[in-house]
Amino acid sequence: MTSNSITRRSFLKTASAAAAMTASRPPVALDPPREVLQQLPYGAVTLTGGPFKEHYDRIHAHYLSLSNDRLLKVYRQRAGLPSPGPDMGGWYDVNGFVPGHALGQYISGLARIGAATGDPACHAKVRELVAGFAPTLGPDNQSILRPPPHNPPNLWTCYTLDKHFAGLIDAATLSNVSEARDLLNRVLAGAQPLLPAQGRDRIGKKDPPYDETFVMPENLFTAAELTGNPVFLELAHRYLLDRELFNPLAAGDDPFPGQHAYSHVIALSSGAKAYLTLGDTRYQRSLENAFTLLTTTQQFASGGWGPNETFITPHRGELYASLSSTVDHFETPCGAYAATKLARYLLRFTADPRYGDNLERVLYNTILAARFPDSDGDYPYYSTYSPAAKKVFYQKKWPCCSGTLVQTVADYVLNLYFQSPDGLFVNLYTPSEVRWTHHGTAITLTQKTAFPAADRASIAIKPSSPTDFTLTLRIPAWTAQPTLTLNGKPQSVALKPGATASLTRRWTSGDTIELTLPQSFRTESIDDQHLSTAALMRGPVQYVALDPTVNKTNEVQMPRPSLTRDLKPVAPQSYIGGAQTFIPLYTVQSETYDTYFNL
Repeated sequence: MTSNSITRRSFLKTASAAAAMTASRPPVALDPPREVLQQLPYGAVTLTGGPFKEHYDRIHAHYLSLSNDRLLKVYRQRAGLPSPGPDMGGWYDVNGFVPGHALGQYISGLARIGAATGDPACHAKVRELVAGFAPTLGPDNQSILRPPPHNPPNLWTCYTLDKHFAGLIDAATLSNVSEARDLLNRVLAGAQPLLPAQGRDRIGKKDPPYDETFVMPENLFTAAELTGNPVFLELAHRYLLDRELFNPLAAGDDPFPGQHAYSHVIALSSGAKAYLTLGDTRYQRSLENAFTLLTTTQQFASGGWGPNETFITPHRGELYASLSSTVDHFETPCGAYAATKLARYLLRFTADPRYGDNLERVLYNTILAARFPDSDGDYPYYSTYSPAAKKVFYQKKWPCCSGTLVQTVADYVLNLYFQSPDGLFVNLYTPSEVRWTHHGTAITLTQKTAFPAADRASIAIKPSSPTDFTLTLRIPAWTAQPTLTLNGKPQSVALKPGATASLTRRWTSGDTIELTLPQSFRTESIDDQHLSTAALMRGPVQYVALDPTVNKTNEVQMPRPSLTRDLKPVAPQSYIGGAQTFIPLYTVQSETYDTYFNL
């Protein structure tokens, strides 16, 4: 056995130590709590058209095109191995801000896309990257984790380590790379001497310490399940941010003001995983309160939050003030990744449609609206909501958002449908197909729609044989007077905005639902101190004014909320109001735009 392996003796020694360290903690539940909705596997859902499909395909191709040698170069350099290929530049290089930080995320995203699409090229790339990564660990498994000379010791150990765990977990479970399981143990063994004895919080964007121990438990719990290594489980317990985050949230308090935004929202996914693993309802309560706080006190109309990556203090007009004090309003791919994961977990726990409403809002107006990356490391980072905004790249190549971009988009397929004990929950309306089995019967559901450009969705059911189940449809809170027919006939089913509609029957092949969700314009104030400064929304989509060159002060005379019907359509998803043209934020390319207006 080589020195790179964990021997049986060392494993048992480590296991005994971990058992002693966790003796005082609550016992792990034998069975995780029951989820109201179950997440479908990546391969169950296929995007067949619409804006999400177009974006998914472009991101798929973009990350497949990245050079393996370039991605692995910094690791090979640190290990003293031959290192072909040009330098990556930016954050990623050996002397960059966080050398090699996103490799695990690129592996993770490609594995997810491969599992969703069945593309063998994705799985092959994942295998090649994992195989190239393994030798760079070195004889003590620590080569990649040693900080370069210009950084303080251990500055980014946990930050990068969490991404390695994510990539290796997805490589093992989605791309069937068996070597990845052993590499999880090796990476952990190499990192252990460098890991802090206690978890610690991060305050604000710039205040140290930066090493985000508290984002790790979600992947640590999963790695423990995958490998059986108890050290992962002990570390998951150690790094949960109970005192600073979960306990206050569970008690109904607000710990967010002044905190670094993204890292604390992604930490909520660790709370979700703790709830699933440990059965402690404190974590579910903390997530529900966090969601309420985020969406009622921190959120822009887009679904983003955290100007300058920092949570504001509510009821002081600070969101409004940020429109003139910064152009860095939302750390978009990273923040969208955290927000969509939070909404999905809460949907699974509760089936409450308000989580689906917010998930829809975030998808359309943040990640789908981000500028598309170029071919040399330039990526979107911040969204700008101040007057005369433009979509720009981050000033450094290969930033953190280059990793969360592919993970968030790869997860598009997880957002559409969820399986329930009695059938299927339809969450999003976009062209797609879902395949699942209910009580032994294979069923295919096909959705056709031009949403959000149009209001109607057609849903066709095709079971392998007639079968009984319940189809539950999310009826968004933003709609009014929705209608539904089954096989051309109106149904006596409640269609209440902000609720769900359920159809229980024996379904046969060819049964078709027509659901109409009328969308109308409305305005949403930026905060409770500035009610007359508002964004324009239609359905879940934020509309912006194009090329506001004639009025740099943003004093656009928007229709009042009661008069938004006076906007005139001139093309699909294009309207004229006064002298301004309004289109969805997600369709903006290089134009200048305004997102908020003084009514």
